[in-house]
Amino acid sequence: MAPRTNSPVSQSEAAPVRRYRIGYAFAPKKEQTFIQPSLLHHASRYGIDFVPISIPVSTATAKTLIEQGPFHCIIHKLYGPHWNQHLKEYSSKYPQTLILDPPESIERLHNRVSMLDVVTAFESKPRQSGDRFQSKISVPKQVLVDHYPEGEEATNLLAGLEFPVIAKPLLANGSAKSHEMCLIFSPKGLRSLLADTDSPILLQQFVNHGGVVFKGYAIGEHVQCVKRRSLPDISEEQVTALEGAMLPFSQISNSANDEHNLAHDPHEMPPLEFVEEVAKGIRVGLKLNFFNFDVIRDSKDPSSYFVIDINYFPGYAKLPNYEHALTDFLLNLLATSSHPQSQNQNQNQKELLQLKEEEAATSLESDVKQHRSHKEE
Repeated sequence: MAPRTNSPVSQSEAAPVRRYRIGYAFAPKKEQTFIQPSLLHHASRYGIDFVPISIPVSTATAKTLIEQGPFHCIIHKLYGPHWNQHLKEYSSKYPQTLILDPPESIERLHNRVSMLDVVTAFESKPRQSGDRFQSKISVPKQVLVDHYPEGEEATNLLAGLEFPVIAKPLLANGSAKSHEMCLIFSPKGLRSLLADTDSPILLQQFVNHGGVVFKGYAIGEHVQCVKRRSLPDISEEQVTALEGAMLPFSQISNSANDEHNLAHDPHEMPPLEFVEEVAKGIRVGLKLNFFNFDVIRDSKDPSSYFVIDINYFPGYAKLPNYEHALTDFLLNLLATSSHPQSQNQNQNQKELLQLKEEEAATSLESDVKQHRSHKEE
């Protein structure tokens, strides 16, 4: 038997890693799905401690956000003036704390018109002949209405918009009502819909896309793309047969069996580099780090893609190894931050690198031992 070799530095001899307090504020359901034991364990190994933030109803019954700090960083998915005021007061006391993401950036995603303006901005950038990707990215034609247009108004407002269309509430704040969408197949169906609502409705051109939507998940610069079921293509015969109808649907692409159903789906994923390019445009344009976006590919033109929706802080726990992506993102962000808290980050990065190298060496040593053991047997 060959003599055993020892790792250059044992785990117990590793330099201590500086610890960071990352406060998080989520609704109970979001906290349950996102803050998994696997995330807490992995992040803790690299010096990150996730700390739940309790949201005080009044200072008389609970600690204020300031009293629960300081934090190196706060991640959150809460909305409304009450929470925004807490963040504002906290930031005035601890301006060095990173707030991910700024409420004013998140609020742009609550409006289905303004959320896609960022795509319209970078889609207009002309592509050069030497560009790596010649695929086109754009937004389906869409119109905001709050009443049924008549006469010349209808001609001007609905110009270029062909049925069927998807009718969506203007507000996209994660509520059940914000997911109440439907397909409209004719002006008659649109008239019926608007007769029953007093809220603004966004009409978005329906594009046949093979019944598949590509979801790009972004954590900072890290981007991952998955394929999910979507609305099926609609033929001209179906449009005629369903004239006057309103066909409701709700989050149809979030089926739990999507991965199983799509295992042998023939639709190719878009190039990851292309998805990363789109994600970068959204990230820079909206100043957001946590989001996902829905992309469809035109059945008639495989080089034409459309962004149809953007969501803040999606269900990352459904992605493999999301713990690693989030931990790496937070460490890199804190290391490169200009905030006073990051003055000693270079030393901390060296410690983290050393820890990872030791873990890799230990893993390699274990593999070598296992291989030798099998050979001797």
